[in-house]
Amino acid sequence: MLNRREFVAGAAAVFAVGCASEPKASAPEPAASSNIRYAYSGFPWQEDIEEAIRKSAEWGFHGVEPFRSHIMRHLADPAALKARFDEAGIAMVTCSNGGPDMTIDFIDPAQTAQTIEDHFAFARDFVSHFGCKHFKFNMGRRPEAPTTDEQLQTMATTLNELGKRTADIGIRIAPHPHIWSPLERESEVERMLELTDPDYVSIVADTAHLNLGGMDPVRIVRDHFDRVEALHFKDTEAKYRGFTGETPTRELHQEVNLYKILGAGGVDFPAIHETLTERGFEGWITMDFDPPRAWEGTIDDQMAANKGYLEETLGIEL
Repeated sequence: MLNRREFVAGAAAVFAVGCASEPKASAPEPAASSNIRYAYSGFPWQEDIEEAIRKSAEWGFHGVEPFRSHIMRHLADPAALKARFDEAGIAMVTCSNGGPDMTIDFIDPAQTAQTIEDHFAFARDFVSHFGCKHFKFNMGRRPEAPTTDEQLQTMATTLNELGKRTADIGIRIAPHPHIWSPLERESEVERMLELTDPDYVSIVADTAHLNLGGMDPVRIVRDHFDRVEALHFKDTEAKYRGFTGETPTRELHQEVNLYKILGAGGVDFPAIHETLTERGFEGWITMDFDPPRAWEGTIDDQMAANKGYLEETLGIEL
């Protein structure tokens, strides 16, 4: 039988095919105890949130982060779903937006009032039941032309108003800069942060999306540390480190998975984690991945490889 180290190494090899890897280094000493908690996205399991809970707990992660579209059958009874989390001894990190009967348009003045109402209602009626401290959400589809300053001002007004409302129920909003969204490129992220009230609006910093959108994730986390409410960890191919070109397309993502397991070489995770620990980050880091493609092995392979990187490269004990 394989021992744990052999299994993790084998799983990592499955995912590393076709990707440049960071130079192999000896494992660091375990990181000092901190208030950082590590979770797995519910996305690989889609609507099977119960399996996401079971597997995340089995692999030693502290929480699960699902999407609204995948928990629709639980909307009417959040207490029952919370009981499943409690039984497993893990938490719901937050629950992203999406799914039927929810308006997601932060840049059209004709739609943003309904966007605010729908997001606030979901935060109040569902997210709050799980003790979540932040509400992560995506920002809708990207306009055909680059996001204009007028649209960014509409976005900021929408976010400020939504943030004030959710603050009253103890939840901080944290929009997610995401490729193919209105909040994709560095100038857009910087302008949104400039226009929004730091008392009410933070971000979820996704290392792969920042990289693919032409940003340096290390700099974003360092320079905007006080606005980073939570993080999503995923890697990219090494060629995207320092990338400033046009954002890769959805069509390319269908051909080759743009989101790689940790250690593929695109993101400097040791530098990011050093900043977080030195500055006393207290929050969630979610391993945010799509379901593995047919040639990428199983979800267990994916989880083993990512956990192995956390433990053996970053020195994290889950």
